[in-house]
Amino acid sequence: MLRWILFISVLLVIEIYAFQAFKTAIKHKWIVFSYQMLSIAVIIYVIYSLSQFDRAVGQNRQSLITFGLILLTLLPKIIIMVILFGEDIWRIIYGIYGKFSDKNNGDFLPERRKFVSQTALGIAAIPFLSLIYGMTIGKYNFKVRKQTIQFPDLPDSFDGFKILQISDIHSGSFDSTEKIEYAIDLINQQEADIILFTGDIVNTHATEMHPWIDTFKKIKTPEYGKFSVLGNHDYGEYITWPTKQAKLKNFEDIKDLHQMIDFKLLLNENLKLKKGNEEIALVGVENWGVGFKQAGDLAKASEGLTQKDFKILMSHDPSHWDFEVKNHAGNYQLTLSGHTHGFQFGIEIPGFIKWSPVQYRYPQWAGLYETNKKYLYVNRGFGFHAYPGRVGIMPEITVLELKKSGNIS
Repeated sequence: MLRWILFISVLLVIEIYAFQAFKTAIKHKWIVFSYQMLSIAVIIYVIYSLSQFDRAVGQNRQSLITFGLILLTLLPKIIIMVILFGEDIWRIIYGIYGKFSDKNNGDFLPERRKFVSQTALGIAAIPFLSLIYGMTIGKYNFKVRKQTIQFPDLPDSFDGFKILQISDIHSGSFDSTEKIEYAIDLINQQEADIILFTGDIVNTHATEMHPWIDTFKKIKTPEYGKFSVLGNHDYGEYITWPTKQAKLKNFEDIKDLHQMIDFKLLLNENLKLKKGNEEIALVGVENWGVGFKQAGDLAKASEGLTQKDFKILMSHDPSHWDFEVKNHAGNYQLTLSGHTHGFQFGIEIPGFIKWSPVQYRYPQWAGLYETNKKYLYVNRGFGFHAYPGRVGIMPEITVLELKKSGNIS
């Protein structure tokens, strides 16, 4: 009960400041009244929706909409509150000074300035419009990102080998068949040698993927096949299950989904990709992440391999590379991960800025990283989760071309 009281109290403070900004900056009564009614309706819906959240179900369409509304309404209003609170501090200081210097003509606080309220509304409009864009266009604004990586020990036969990577499908969040089919077409246009999927096929339930199986089966199988690993969401860890058997059944069903879309699921195992008389190893571990499920067993997955083998490791969470892989004696030349989604929010201007709040949790959160000639590529994710959109960090289809050092044309 105390939690709800605190939550509602915080909402009221934010609403009071936001209303003050509207009332001061906008003199049309019907606009102010409409704002009040809309705000009340959103608050009622959010409180109702949160009270109905079922831990046995987990994220669904309603929870996606709710979280989107929370961000859409609260973030701009918090910005307004911060700006107006700063003005209030100035008004209090000015009022105290005026009272003791007899310069305030008996009024302790000066009136709130219209200019400050208008400025606050203008600044708050930026995240408001950005979040709307992210929920309507950004979440399906798929980008093909191409990267060439050089390796001195890459077998000559694999010079120019093209890997297509997708990650974090989160099929339970999709709401547009047309947009997903467009993304599948983009995948097929790349004509890769192999396709690798680095985990999180669903949010929680295997049934989330059932409407999309035929769509994802349209991904053409390239010469060297399609392979996948599990992500943290694939273990059903984030809801309350009625029985252990139900959770286990869902997990087995999720593993079966990979075969249904013609992907070979690697569960702490490896295989050899042969080209001519040479070969490279593809290693797939189950999820291993700091603060998340740690079912990945790198030693088991690498059985039969030597330090000299050229290895491509599929591991969903990039913290695995940071904590175990990059300095491992087994010598994993390339690791492919996902998991972070780039927070689905940030700023990326190539050559100028690359920022997202997720970087304060994950040092490697999007794109290519290198330590001692060991490389990690973190895919920004195919789908979306929690917030039903993407702002600045777009859904990604990655194409990596492997080159033998000195053979870059």
